[in-house]
Amino acid sequence: MPLSIGIDIGGTNLRAARISGTGEILKRVSERSAPDPELVLGRIADMVRLLDTPDVKAIGVGVPGRVDARRGAVLSGGYVNLASVALAQRLEDMTGKPVVIDNDCNMALAAEMALGAGRGHGNIVMFTIGTGIGGAVAQDRRITRGSATAGQLGHITVDINGEVCACGRRGCVETTSSGTALGRHIARAGLGADISVDQLFARDAAGDIQARGVLDAWAKPLRAAIDTAVAVLAPELVLLGGGLGRAAHAALGRAPALAPWYQCQVEPAQLGDDAGVIGAGLQALAAEPHFSSSTQPSCPRRAVLVNGIPASGKSTVSRGIADRMGWPLLALDTIKNPFLEVLGGGDRLFNRTLGRASYQAIWSVVGEAPAGTTVIVDAWFGFQPREVLEDHLRKAGVDQTFEIWCHAPGEVLAERYGARLDQRPAGHPGAAYIPELIELAKRAEPLRRGPLFDVDTTKPIDFEAITAWLRATIASSAQTVERPVQSPLQT
Repeated sequence: MPLSIGIDIGGTNLRAARISGTGEILKRVSERSAPDPELVLGRIADMVRLLDTPDVKAIGVGVPGRVDARRGAVLSGGYVNLASVALAQRLEDMTGKPVVIDNDCNMALAAEMALGAGRGHGNIVMFTIGTGIGGAVAQDRRITRGSATAGQLGHITVDINGEVCACGRRGCVETTSSGTALGRHIARAGLGADISVDQLFARDAAGDIQARGVLDAWAKPLRAAIDTAVAVLAPELVLLGGGLGRAAHAALGRAPALAPWYQCQVEPAQLGDDAGVIGAGLQALAAEPHFSSSTQPSCPRRAVLVNGIPASGKSTVSRGIADRMGWPLLALDTIKNPFLEVLGGGDRLFNRTLGRASYQAIWSVVGEAPAGTTVIVDAWFGFQPREVLEDHLRKAGVDQTFEIWCHAPGEVLAERYGARLDQRPAGHPGAAYIPELIELAKRAEPLRRGPLFDVDTTKPIDFEAITAWLRATIASSAQTVERPVQSPLQT
């Protein structure tokens, strides 16, 4: 029977287990979590090495935060933010085995539907109460994903004037009813940081008003969030999982549903801390091909990379293509210059740092574009290592790139750059950069990542030729991608 490795990434602990096809845990290991994504990835790799055997066919990973499971991409996170790490791809490279990633609560709900409290139910809402609050929704026993990341129930607003949340808004239920929030309630009540939730219940039963106040402050916003989820989704069952799921369920006894319309059965999850690894393992074994991070969506995003060093004319070329093709244009300076203007410029190190951030912002925007979108990206792609671009392309779901290489002799670039020094915001390199630019022109080369069109910008730019090449090359690439693979049974 094929086996899998299930991994559950939490804000406090990293758990992993070798899982059978029926969800049985055969061996388990754990490590402490950390906010550093590279440290987390290293610890996960160590756990996988301890669990891997020839019978292990796939790996599943439950990740906190917003995850696009279809693309195998982490979009954002809280305490453990793996958005900067190509998690699935790097694990696949390390192990040579397919890796499926999904939100950690989605993994837990999958386990509860298979083996736990969700058996026999088709429409379920689940909250996981731990360092933060995760959420998952199943309709007709299928995880609801929406466009990518539906089910972020920890970010239901319960107090518009409340604490600032990691997501950037105020008063999410995660800020009031997570384990971290419980610690804040305890500290504000002056009960001491070492008090446990069981001790809180014992003190409450003995009539301790402070303990009762802490439990009320913790449970009542959670009840409001549950009632909201019930009103929107009309589930048959609400499950409370995670390390504090049972405690939260007990605390809700003091916080009944707020309105008779929104009544629903609320139960503690049954699999406890094992739910995440079991669900991840089962999902890895059951994953359909379009959920593998090694495959691309059927209608991928495309990027036209208008490449060239500063003053090479790429901005003129980019605008000309955008005007004729109607594709959105994202330029590095368009992102960067408003920040330089508002912040008042800076030294060259600051300019480079802002350039890297702007580069990341471009690919984040591309990643949010609808599938099938073609974008034009205007940048000097040689200013960062090639692997940075490849990582951005993977996370943005860009399957195809088409390069327009813009160039001119160094002396021409120097004249152009010098002529526009007074037109650029403070923070861009000044006249002292010109000798460096001339030397860069001698060694700069195109990426040659895909089809390439060469543009000598000392000559009149033939936009008709460029756009005709783009149409023909994209059409040819689309036919190659969409051509069906013939099965041996069809021959």
